[in-house]
Amino acid sequence: MGEVSNKSTLVLEGDQPGFVTTRFEDLLNWSKKYSLFQYPFVTACCAMEFMAMACPRFDMARFGAEAPRFTPRQADLLWVVGTISQRQAPILKRVYDQMAEPKYVIAFGTCASCGGFYDNYATLAGIDKIMPVDIYIPGCPPRPEGALDGLMLLQDKIRAGDPKPGVVKPRIDPVERAAELVELRHAGGPPTSTAKPDSREWTGK
Repeated sequence: MGEVSNKSTLVLEGDQPGFVTTRFEDLLNWSKKYSLFQYPFVTACCAMEFMAMACPRFDMARFGAEAPRFTPRQADLLWVVGTISQRQAPILKRVYDQMAEPKYVIAFGTCASCGGFYDNYATLAGIDKIMPVDIYIPGCPPRPEGALDGLMLLQDKIRAGDPKPGVVKPRIDPVERAAELVELRHAGGPPTSTAKPDSREWTGK
């Protein structure tokens, strides 16, 4: 039998017969990676960034994950987008329970990840209180690029068979960026305004 290894590469012409060997588990994970059927559970303002992923500029279809299924029985990727209240939590849990295995969950935004700035009794402090989460995408709201990073991170986890949750990290280190901004501010001096003062005064009429 033939075997494909990282040590050598064999290029076959179009008229030559060839074959490749792999593990069935790897082949199955590769096929699941590019055939994610999403179920969007959208509740709040993060929906604008989520919908932008399907537009031509970002084009989620490149990753084979653009087909929405608005029934949990036909979906395997649950996008939780926005704030989840305590009254919505049982409904979301029922949707998750009705999804067939294998199933994956992405917490889109700070509110879905940890409750955000809603520190009160009415808001669920993170959907991981009621279901396991595979990918956390922080931000209020996250940019579409961050959502695509989360989708690619999930695809890598599916391919590797890694069950541990992952967090999308910023593309730019904020500590290094902060030092650069401080240097620019010291070099340029304090900001000055070039706008002319408005001489009109409010007379109360």
